[in-house]
Amino acid sequence: MTSPSLTAVAEAVASILGSAAAPRDVDTVPLRRAAGRTLARDLAALRTQPPCDVSAMDGYALRAADLAAVPVTLDVLGESAAGRAFPGRVGPGQAARIFTGAPVPPGADTVVIQENTEGGTVGGETGRVRVLQGEAEGRHIRRSGQDFRDGEVLLKAGLRLGAADVALAAAMNHADLPVFRRPRVAVLATGDELVQPGGSPGPGQIVASNSFAVMALAEAAGADVIDLGIAGDTMASLAAAFATARRDGADLLVTLGGASVGDHDLVQRALIAEGMDLGFWRIAMRPGKPLMHGHLGGIQVLGLPGNPVSAIVCGMLFVVPLIRQLAGDRHAGDDRSEAAVLAEPMAANDGRQDYVRSRRLPSPDGVPRVVPGKRQDSSLLKALSDADCLVIRPPHAPAAPAGTPCRIISLAALGA
Repeated sequence: MTSPSLTAVAEAVASILGSAAAPRDVDTVPLRRAAGRTLARDLAALRTQPPCDVSAMDGYALRAADLAAVPVTLDVLGESAAGRAFPGRVGPGQAARIFTGAPVPPGADTVVIQENTEGGTVGGETGRVRVLQGEAEGRHIRRSGQDFRDGEVLLKAGLRLGAADVALAAAMNHADLPVFRRPRVAVLATGDELVQPGGSPGPGQIVASNSFAVMALAEAAGADVIDLGIAGDTMASLAAAFATARRDGADLLVTLGGASVGDHDLVQRALIAEGMDLGFWRIAMRPGKPLMHGHLGGIQVLGLPGNPVSAIVCGMLFVVPLIRQLAGDRHAGDDRSEAAVLAEPMAANDGRQDYVRSRRLPSPDGVPRVVPGKRQDSSLLKALSDADCLVIRPPHAPAAPAGTPCRIISLAALGA
């Protein structure tokens, strides 16, 4: 049973996504810029595809009735090529040379592939072709409208557009697409101990890394990122960063570090002083227990832990779905886990949901076999970089021998 002071992971995700306002602002973007954006309105085809019956193969367009007894020799009248249709009609005992994608001439109802013929023509000249093998009527013909028809709604609002969706929109004859505005995400690292990469850390200081991971996750999820840099451990420094997030129109503020209970963990206090309405704080998960969620006026706030692995895992599990929700993606909250099998035993779990850095092994049956990493400390970035998935261990899961089914989340699927 989850501790009453800790929020369960599923409850936290539902609360975060449920509190996100539906997007309203719509941009019109050219196809070239549409991948990764979320469609704002249903999209209907502006044409029929294919617009007429076309050949699926190189060969000869003819009448199936003429193939009742093969081999048979037919008169070749000319040729039909993509973009240049044969102008005549195919009658009994006749054929037209045809190429893939070319319109099927009137009178023809079948295409015989070139490999099943002898002789024929080159360059559209008339001649004769010997057909060696029969074909059923309609063979190797793509019928008009086989893919889609004019007016048919093919892409629905709320779809996050991938490469295939953009190709389909182009084939539908859309040059520009209506998409929701990208969410603006402000990312703030906090702590006197941090210096920017390339700097010279002093005694007790470290190089900031978490913010770069979260910004990469945010951009991959479809956000425009506002880099707020590093705020020191003072109320004034934090207040200045929050003011910048407001000024720049952030939809989401992600803070990194300073969310725990130490004397120098000022982020929550500073946000509340600025008027944040705290939703919840602390999650029954590992890594990432000190996660915070709230609202600062119209800005969503997610306070991530300072430990690198905790910050990145929380970024994947909470920041990415929230960005997609703010962008209008109807699949933002979908379960992205998949079935797997433990290749090594795992110990019993405590009351927190555990996300264990692991690697997949090849499997002959297609179900991944996973090996949990030996080192799971939340400060170890190399161990996360070496992993390709997270094994999900529910609260109070019993000890599991090798061969036990489990659920995993691909780090690639989460944007890592």
